[in-house]
Amino acid sequence: MQQRTVNRSAKSVNYTLPSPIGGLNVRDSLDLMNETDAIVMDNYIPQDTKVALRRGYVRYAELEGKVRTLAEYKLPDENRFLAFAGSTVYNISSKASIKNYEKDFGEGRWQYCQFKNRLLLVNGYDKPQTFYVDDNGDEHFDDAGFTGEKLLPQRLINVCASHQRLFFVEKGSLNVWYSEGVGEVQGTLIKFDLSAIFRDGGELMAVASWTQDGGQGIDDLTVFLTSEGEVAVYSGSDPGDAGDWELKGVFRMSRPIGYRCVLPYQGDVVIISEDGYIPLSKALPLEQANSSQIAFSDKIRGLVLDRTRNNKSKEGWQGIIYGRGGYALFNVPVNQQFEQHVINTNTGAWCRFTNIRALCWGLFQGRLYFGAEDGVYLFDEGYSDNKVHICGKIAQAYSNLGSGNLKKIQMINPRTKSSTKYALVVYVNVDFDDKDKAYAENIGYSGMTKWNSASWSSLDNPIGTKWATLKGKIRSQWIGCSATGFKASLVFQTKTRGNLIEWYDTGFRYESGSGIL
Repeated sequence: MQQRTVNRSAKSVNYTLPSPIGGLNVRDSLDLMNETDAIVMDNYIPQDTKVALRRGYVRYAELEGKVRTLAEYKLPDENRFLAFAGSTVYNISSKASIKNYEKDFGEGRWQYCQFKNRLLLVNGYDKPQTFYVDDNGDEHFDDAGFTGEKLLPQRLINVCASHQRLFFVEKGSLNVWYSEGVGEVQGTLIKFDLSAIFRDGGELMAVASWTQDGGQGIDDLTVFLTSEGEVAVYSGSDPGDAGDWELKGVFRMSRPIGYRCVLPYQGDVVIISEDGYIPLSKALPLEQANSSQIAFSDKIRGLVLDRTRNNKSKEGWQGIIYGRGGYALFNVPVNQQFEQHVINTNTGAWCRFTNIRALCWGLFQGRLYFGAEDGVYLFDEGYSDNKVHICGKIAQAYSNLGSGNLKKIQMINPRTKSSTKYALVVYVNVDFDDKDKAYAENIGYSGMTKWNSASWSSLDNPIGTKWATLKGKIRSQWIGCSATGFKASLVFQTKTRGNLIEWYDTGFRYESGSGIL
């Protein structure tokens, strides 16, 4: 009897793709990205082993006028939190007992630094201010009382402490004013004219103390930065002593953005510039420059260049380190809105926050706050944006899923963890397609398709699902999918105001083609 030939179909291949812990990539072409990068990563934070939805924010204090500056005054167990809103300043250390200092300022955007238990504040319009708490616990908010030959104190617009001496930037000039004596917090200021040092003109934007040994000491350098991107680096502590004060060099980098362009971090100084967020240790060719522990923003350079091209003159650019969250955040004005570029300070992976209309940011007792048009909000609190949904979207980089052949993707399995149900759309784009499938809110609503009640592949246009895990466990469930191509990009969209979502990896099951098709 002749043996019957059995026609067997191709066997399915399983492939596990880690979640995009490499973060946002706006540098490489779609074909060259690492599969753990992301083409889009909004409101999800890349962590060491997973990506997690950012937490939300709640209203902390309702104030009159736009909140354009938040400043923390630090003393052991005596911290104060100041908010400059409209034309005045408030003590908002306790949300239950907000104090109005009843000041009348012409400008609400202040630069500040704390030196010898005093908070020094300047804005280029009003007289410099000083805030401190005396030995009796009484608060003082007064004019700083600086004088100097031909000095107009109202023109001082930036301040920094370096080598136990205060340095002030004079608005619209290349002049810096420094305290006559070491450790002085009031009294006489002396002018140091830098116009002979800088060849490209412009104005002085900021002064920074740049350490070379990881802490404050004799190796610290004092850095002066102009609007044209020139950087003068000095060693020594007294500009009036030629034997002590030495110019190490004048260097060029991309032009800084705004007076809040300097972000000190772990001995380095990160500059917010037209070309990205650049540590001085990577920008300047000094032999003793240390290696930065914050990644250079090269990986999102395309995004930064797009934002600086049209928005560099707008108010709101600022950087801040949020140690509790493990990331640095850069506030970016975009048209009439804002977005935040966020970097994991441990891995160097980037993402973007959206729908946070923050005019400024500040820390108080380790917590992160932002100022808005109607008050102050506590960030990284709760699971909604002041009772509004948090919408997250990730488009993962294209992957060949372990095979260069044409493949038909049959099923996907996004392994996630959450506490309650949330709206989810998950689908696959192939071969650099950029389909964008919308979803409708369906948490607690009837008439929407739930998992297991209909096949995913039977829906012409998936519009959202109920998706959750039980008792904090990772949910693993295969979903029908129909996509054919050589490379695949998983799109993961969520909408929630009630939980924290964590995404670990995704299983793919596909049939691989062979031979001539």
